Amino acid sequence: MYQGKARVCGSSNTENIRMNDSQIIWNGKRYKDDEISWQSPVTGTVYGTIFNFKEQLDAMNSKFKQEPYQAEPNRPILYVKPRNTINAHLHEVQLPSDVKEVQINATLGIVIGRNATNISEQEALNYVEGYTVVNDVTVPHDNFYRPNIKNKVRDGFCPVGPWIMEKREVPNPEQLMVWTFINDELVQVQNLNDLVRPIPKLLADVTEFMTLFKGDMLLVGVPHNPPTATAGDTVRIEIDQIGCLENTFVADVGGGRL
Repeated sequence: MYQGKARVCGSSNTENIRMNDSQIIWNGKRYKDDEISWQSPVTGTVYGTIFNFKEQLDAMNSKFKQEPYQAEPNRPILYVKPRNTINAHLHEVQLPSDVKEVQINATLGIVIGRNATNISEQEALNYVEGYTVVNDVTVPHDNFYRPNIKNKVRDGFCPVGPWIMEKREVPNPEQLMVWTFINDELVQVQNLNDLVRPIPKLLADVTEFMTLFKGDMLLVGVPHNPPTATAGDTVRIEIDQIGCLENTFVADVGGGRL
């Protein structure tokens, strides 16, 4: 069985759990996935990264040569998924009345285990607590040059979980595959060996200009041409050795949050 940490049944802190493909062991009792009331295992600040998949960066190459930049970015480009966006496994994601479809950006979340400032690539993984599955839900857009706040920060637009898989259980995170299913149909497969900045370099480059605190989470990147979902769709994201995150999208006036 694998070892991880989760927030379940109203707990304010993460608790140790063990899991395999068929059951979860928590407090000495065995449960099925849908017998647990899951909460997001991450409570710190969530930072997203764009243009960290080679295919996505290559697709934007011609635009980068135009004004105002005229060159590819030489530092990680980040954004924030604030507290109101955080959602959890098996919770609904509510679509505001002005949103008819959303992009499903399936990705890996790196959970920070201790405060990290200006760390080196060689020591970067020593600051990692573990990894989790993330759905960076986004309203479709094509503008990367102005703050993308409205499209990224709707209530409930960042499902996370179900748990944090301990780092020792995932010796080679850049070899993982990310699978996205909508209504049980496989719609996208992403290989994490396609990262422009592998995890140690991404952590080193980000902490060169900002501190990542214990409990924060850094997303490794978002895929090129993400699939879209609408109200009534059930989205399942699977990452090898990490877990499976599932949410159903529903129409609502306003947003949905945890």
